[in-house]
Amino acid sequence: VTAQGFVSYLALDSRYSFSMILLLVSFFLLYFSRDPARKIESGIVSPADGLVQRAEIKSGMVRLSIFMNVHNVHVNRSPFDGKVLSIKHKSGGYLPAFSKDSDKNERLMTKIETSIGVMKIIQIAGVLVRRIVSYVKPNSAVSKGERIGLIHFGSRVDLSFQSAGIDILVKKGDKVLAGQQLAQYT
Repeated sequence: VTAQGFVSYLALDSRYSFSMILLLVSFFLLYFSRDPARKIESGIVSPADGLVQRAEIKSGMVRLSIFMNVHNVHVNRSPFDGKVLSIKHKSGGYLPAFSKDSDKNERLMTKIETSIGVMKIIQIAGVLVRRIVSYVKPNSAVSKGERIGLIHFGSRVDLSFQSAGIDILVKKGDKVLAGQQLAQYT
């Protein structure tokens, strides 16, 4: 190698170590970026993979929060069929998404008009990369389970809608997959 004019001041072992680190980081990024097919169940479905942090009815509204850890799939899906009414981006801080103070984090709020009322989907950025990407536009139709966006690295999705005729089927601490039934309506 030296005869060809290449001079390195790194020991050969250091270059291999550095290459292995880059290879591991590449595998992690590939794993994180996965987007597997999901079975879309009946009723109101989960917009994300993760851990249910909140599942309650309060002041006539169903409120669900799903925390996505780094190992979860971060592609978000529509919980119900409808029409996108609006999309609003709000800048903010970058606290851990599982924290109660994460309500001050960067967020993207998507309102969807559905046959059971307006659903609000709030994608909240976490502490790492802090980027939210929307796949939908206002006035576009969305199907239940359709991909609506992506949040890079640890984050949270909040879902709220009117509680009339709704039975919540999950509770705090449950693990869910995108497309899994969270609630049923009558």
